[in-house]
Amino acid sequence: MPTRRILSLWFPRLGAERLLRLDRGQETGPLAVVDVQHNMQTVVSVNAAASRAGVQVGQPVRDAHAMCGTLTTRTRDAPAEARFLTALRRWAGKFSPWVTGEAPDALVIDLSGCAHLFGGEARLLGVIEGDCADMRLTVRAGIADTLGAAWALARYAGAEAGSARNGDAIDQEAPATRSRAGKRRHWTKGGTAPQVVTQAQAGRIAAPGQSYGTLSPLPVAALRLEPEVAAQLNRLGLRRIGDLLGQPRAALARRFGKGLVLRLDQAMGSAPEPVSPAKPPDHFAVRITLPDPVGLEADLLAGIDRMLPRLCTRLESKGRGLRTLKLEAYRTDQVAEVVTIGLARPSHDQHRIRPLLQMKLDQIDAGFGIDMLRLEAVQTEPLHKRTKTGHLGAGRAVRDRLAQNSALDDLIGRLGARTGLEAITRRHPSSSHIPEKAAQTLAAAWSDPVHGWPQPAVPRPLTLWRPEPVHMPEDPNLPETFRWRGRDWSLQKAMGPERISPEWWLDEPDWRTGVRDYWEVTTDRGERLWLYYGHGGTMSAGWFCHGQFA
Repeated sequence: MPTRRILSLWFPRLGAERLLRLDRGQETGPLAVVDVQHNMQTVVSVNAAASRAGVQVGQPVRDAHAMCGTLTTRTRDAPAEARFLTALRRWAGKFSPWVTGEAPDALVIDLSGCAHLFGGEARLLGVIEGDCADMRLTVRAGIADTLGAAWALARYAGAEAGSARNGDAIDQEAPATRSRAGKRRHWTKGGTAPQVVTQAQAGRIAAPGQSYGTLSPLPVAALRLEPEVAAQLNRLGLRRIGDLLGQPRAALARRFGKGLVLRLDQAMGSAPEPVSPAKPPDHFAVRITLPDPVGLEADLLAGIDRMLPRLCTRLESKGRGLRTLKLEAYRTDQVAEVVTIGLARPSHDQHRIRPLLQMKLDQIDAGFGIDMLRLEAVQTEPLHKRTKTGHLGAGRAVRDRLAQNSALDDLIGRLGARTGLEAITRRHPSSSHIPEKAAQTLAAAWSDPVHGWPQPAVPRPLTLWRPEPVHMPEDPNLPETFRWRGRDWSLQKAMGPERISPEWWLDEPDWRTGVRDYWEVTTDRGERLWLYYGHGGTMSAGWFCHGQFA
């Protein structure tokens, strides 16, 4: 049975070097990527220049700036880093089909039966380092029989186990612990003696069956332990993995928990730790190659009728609905004509998608002829089947409501194909007692219709505008006459007041007049106005007109 071989790739400067790649090779100084951790801005990634200046990962930003005055900081973009790691996972597929990502900055590859294709493990590491150098990425690699051992070699190869105590470098290990650890050698328990490795492989490649001897001199933190457990082991003098391997397992489990023993077993191969490749994302696209170039809309529509059912069947099998569809028409002169449609609701119904595509065919310039068509679902969403249950009358009402919504969605899709889905909007209620913020405008294609608009206790005017000053005495009592928009108005009837307080947690410029008392005023000319008296907050008190009733 072939030996299982695992490769661990660690990109210690992934966040900073991703930003440097976006700068297209421009010269830059020390760079640090920061993120908020424990209510404090902390350095999470640095480039080589910042590392040489003494900036370290996990350091507070204020300390990093004090250490390096020319340090440039950028906010971390975790989704962009995840997408970049996904791209690196596709690149690593050239070495083995079994590749998975370890967030946020590592890859794990199962090399079993693949290393000989590159001339051996040492040459494979050379290929990886060359590729990463071309991509301007820093990489550290480790190869071993287990995932835990490869992880340890990638991050701690060549590192010495230091003491957690302050003071000089005197070995403060307990004599009993030191003597017991020295007597317990791995080959006295039936294992094989350590194998001598070459200088090129030293510290990075553990020969098959030699994980024990390779990991023994590494610090205990290489076992993927919690920082608190590693610090406690260090204080007790158990600083190297070899020191732990010589200790009674039952005592370690009682003192430090089963997690320590599990990590030891995983690193040595006693506990299984499989490497499962990441599932590739679903990709929905179909194409058809035409025997002769075509240029008529009827021929293009016939090709769409061949492709669209296949695409919708694949979408339905995966429980996905189409939101954005792209049609690519490849001409004989190597030019591609591309049109895009959007749906107001996700769907895999070809009868709803086909009319939208047909409306876009007049935008395609066939040129000397089109010899290939391709449909690609650019954006999809989960779509679940709905089961209508209940009594006969209730079921009929549900069917009618669904049919009405489908007709409205089809109308929005048709209008959006002409004007763009972003141009079609609808009003939605908002959770605010402020009159001008009681409703919000949303895109109709990405929002549901409102059933039962909430009504305020006091009617609101049909038209609202920014408050306009009204010339009245600065008195909360409503006068008989007032002047507004350069005209004199006489009061005929008034209803109120309705007191509305501002949102104290926000600084609204129009609400700096403080608490308002609103009045519904009817003038002698028949105008119904909405006036209020602002009691004065950070501004002076006075009367304003805010809207007009129908």
